[in-house]
Amino acid sequence: MLKFQNLTKVYNNQSGKIVALSNVTIEIAKGELVSIVGKSGAGKSTLVKILTREEAPTKGGIFLNDINICELKGKKLQEMRRRIGVVHQDYKLLCDKTVEENLCYVMQVVGVCDETIIKDVKKVLEIVGIENRVCHFPHELSGGEKQRLAIARALIHRPEIIIADEPTGNLDVYNSYEVISLFKKINEMGTTIILLTHDKEIVDSLKRRVITIDQGKVIGDDAKGRFIL
Repeated sequence: MLKFQNLTKVYNNQSGKIVALSNVTIEIAKGELVSIVGKSGAGKSTLVKILTREEAPTKGGIFLNDINICELKGKKLQEMRRRIGVVHQDYKLLCDKTVEENLCYVMQVVGVCDETIIKDVKKVLEIVGIENRVCHFPHELSGGEKQRLAIARALIHRPEIIIADEPTGNLDVYNSYEVISLFKKINEMGTTIILLTHDKEIVDSLKRRVITIDQGKVIGDDAKGRFIL
């Protein structure tokens, strides 16, 4: 289980304090597919940054199986990060490496052996449906293919959780639904999916749990919800 407990994030700037998150408490069960929705500036991205330890909370914690992620350091933090995959709107691919090399690289940096890399890269590319593009560079891929590669990279360490931060923001309608179908497929394999989006059509079509955040607070949590903002 993943639990955000009384999570608060306050930024200080020249004009005063900005409360990005205020006492957010959310529980997400293993194997769920959850949409977290909200307008721009609602606090969604701050939630991701704290979960991935890019930032620290002002108050509260995030617990994965009773381990407070916000207190981890060094090797334990690196191990925890490999349990959480992140897919970004802008792909964040290595432009000078091929599809295959993009995946091999993230495994090599953590010391995975070559035999395992070859096997896992082949399997993940088949899952996301771009196994015929292994020798292509990112600039040779369509937007949908780039996002599939980004998903493959998030999936390569077999994480317990994948966070998709506006994954359809740069895609047309067709590719958006193809990518969401892929997330549903990965979810059916047992991976928890947290989808952060403001795409109303996608959220409404899923008919899954929807958590709504507004001005840093949770204002809705519906088991089979719709986009209400």
